[in-house]
Amino acid sequence: MRLPTTFVHSQSINNKRMKYTLVLLLPAWLASSVALLNACQSSASDQAATTSTNLVDDTPPGGRRVVKTNAEWKKLLTADQYAVLRDHGTERAGSSPLNDIHEHGTFLCAGCRNPLFSSDTKFDSGTGWPSFYAPIAKNAVKEDRDVSYGMARTEILCNVCGGHLGHVFDDGPKPTGLRYCMNGVAMTFQKK
Repeated sequence: MRLPTTFVHSQSINNKRMKYTLVLLLPAWLASSVALLNACQSSASDQAATTSTNLVDDTPPGGRRVVKTNAEWKKLLTADQYAVLRDHGTERAGSSPLNDIHEHGTFLCAGCRNPLFSSDTKFDSGTGWPSFYAPIAKNAVKEDRDVSYGMARTEILCNVCGGHLGHVFDDGPKPTGLRYCMNGVAMTFQKK
């Protein structure tokens, strides 16, 4: 079946209009895409700059650093401790026996025994993870930007061995308003 010539002619005109429209819109679309990309990158670098200016003192307590190979860490730590401290894992909520500790003492890094948190700053956040409103000293932990899982968070690391401990959030109690949400398996408790 043959189409009438007027239909073929109008199709040809519509194709030309579409191409002309695309030629006009394409540069505008590209420019807006580049502007959006630049805005996102600028926002990310602004956040990164803000994060790095908010970092706690990066000098470890007593200037002590603990550096080990992965093989050495695997010998020293349990499989669960290694998964959290070295591979940045997260323990299951409510699984840590440290949630139920209400005695006076100090929470230490399970990797290097660096004192991290005093029991005086521990509180029940209702999250299922041991939570504190402040580290035992400003340089006991360090912060890093974590953008895993499609969100931006502040990761908390041991400032001596670099082990992953958890994250800090701004929904904690007074006096700091912070909630250091820690993986219990990444810590041990030393009773006073």
